[in-house]
Amino acid sequence: MFDILICDAHLYLDRDWEIAGGWIAIEKNRIHSAGGPGQPRPEARRVINAQGRLVTPGLVNAHHHMFQNLTRAYAPIARSGLFQWLQQLYPLWSGLDEEATYVSSYISMVELLLGGCTTSTDHMYVHPRPGLMDAGFAAAYDVGLRFMSTRGCMTRAQENGGLPPAAVVQDEDTIMADCERVVAQFHDRAPGAMTRVALGPVSLFSASEQIMRDCLTMAERHDLRLHTHLAEDEEEDDYSLSVYGCTPTEHFERMGWATPRAWVAHYIYPSSSEAARLIRAGVSMVQCPSSNMMIGNGSADVMDLRERGMNVGLGTNGSATTDMASMWMEARNAMLLGRMRNGPASMVARDALDMATRGGAACLGWGDEIGHLRPGACADLVIWQDSPIAMAGALTDPVEAWLRCGPMMAGTTIVNGKVLVEDTHPLQPDLADALRRHAIQARRIQKLD
Repeated sequence: MFDILICDAHLYLDRDWEIAGGWIAIEKNRIHSAGGPGQPRPEARRVINAQGRLVTPGLVNAHHHMFQNLTRAYAPIARSGLFQWLQQLYPLWSGLDEEATYVSSYISMVELLLGGCTTSTDHMYVHPRPGLMDAGFAAAYDVGLRFMSTRGCMTRAQENGGLPPAAVVQDEDTIMADCERVVAQFHDRAPGAMTRVALGPVSLFSASEQIMRDCLTMAERHDLRLHTHLAEDEEEDDYSLSVYGCTPTEHFERMGWATPRAWVAHYIYPSSSEAARLIRAGVSMVQCPSSNMMIGNGSADVMDLRERGMNVGLGTNGSATTDMASMWMEARNAMLLGRMRNGPASMVARDALDMATRGGAACLGWGDEIGHLRPGACADLVIWQDSPIAMAGALTDPVEAWLRCGPMMAGTTIVNGKVLVEDTHPLQPDLADALRRHAIQARRIQKLD
């Protein structure tokens, strides 16, 4: 007898594998099997009737900065570009401590679950105090989200030609010592892991060449993923040319980061030949559509990159640039941006869904276990909740309707075989207390008290 059986669903199990009116069985924390309406349903301790709704793999968030929800919709930066936005927020983020990091991570993770996300990374690059990585992992344990945290860092303060103030940067030795500690404590190499670690100097304009090389060496020694922002803003080109005498992509290559273990965020402004070189090197990228639009920074031509062979995932980015963390919204906006750029035939809902599942899993180097629902995969999935009014008339294609209609939210979210959202309600018992504590920390960080 299986643990959970979901039946009477439109199953999107993987790219090119869908079953209308099907069932899927979960045994412990793995997908055991799936079948169509003509195949006998196995017995299970719990049966969930999806009532014809869409079931997909849990979405994979390949880029996020969870602490930034402490400065959501912060009025003084509403009209700022990227560099100005960062310069105004860094002083506020210097107030981060373990409590602020824990509650911002907790709220981010619950919000992600409601948007159908079951695995998320977090690029934690501001470290004004020690122990902040530990707080993020503690939140992941308490919420139940599958979590790959990127130990980010900045070494170049304003007095050394960087953007951040000295209060939020660290020296290379301190960073690498903490990276070793975090990997030893939280990186689980076992199949079905709930926590893993990646390394990620934040960007070439805030990280030294030494820290880029040190992180590469450590990643190769421990077999870790590498992550950074790249070619995100046209000002980045000017900075790189003035400091390094080359483009951001060329600097990335000189640092030895053009490797299959690396994935980059945004990648909006490479030349065609630069993109071709990173594709050949096996580098993946993640698009954050809502952030691209909110900050007016342009967006990558992701369908072109995919067609040329690059793995492309989706991310919510920090809540301070998008002010929300819904992977459903990111998938919808990715589809809209793609169609706006290249026409209505260029991108459909299944392309965006593939980016949000298989694409994100590839970015995290986790494509064997997450991002699909083939037998043996981790039992991470979503039964989507639709509105009868919004879906009225959508009769021919439930996946297209998933992004064209809506808004959608997760009716049931299952991670590692455990139900974490049910009937659109998060099941975390400490959520009300976390919201209360988050409000206190957000007011403190924004200096409103």
